Amino acid sequence: MPTLGWEDRDAFLSLDEFGITATVTPQDGGPSRSIVGIFDDAFLNAQLGDYDLDTTQPRFLCKSEDAAGIIRADELTIDGETFDVLTSPQVDGTGFATIVMGRRHI
Repeated sequence: MPTLGWEDRDAFLSLDEFGITATVTPQDGGPSRSIVGIFDDAFLNAQLGDYDLDTTQPRFLCKSEDAAGIIRADELTIDGETFDVLTSPQVDGTGFATIVMGRRHI
């Protein structure tokens, strides 16, 4: 789906505005590449039966064409921290995609 004429995704994701650089490392050992997007580590309160689980849900919003080819089990490195990609990118139809990640525990 084409983006609307008044939307400037590059300006929105600019490193001078909200954007940061992430390095994508494919699980198959292919070459790494850099993409620009917005990192969010939103609070999540999940209920497991009678128990509450307080955690976060890291995600990375980027242009959908930059997310192309990213699959589950690839890695994103942001500011020196490595995250596992949990699902295929969620394309929203506006030219953006959200990559849902899990924090890597060593």
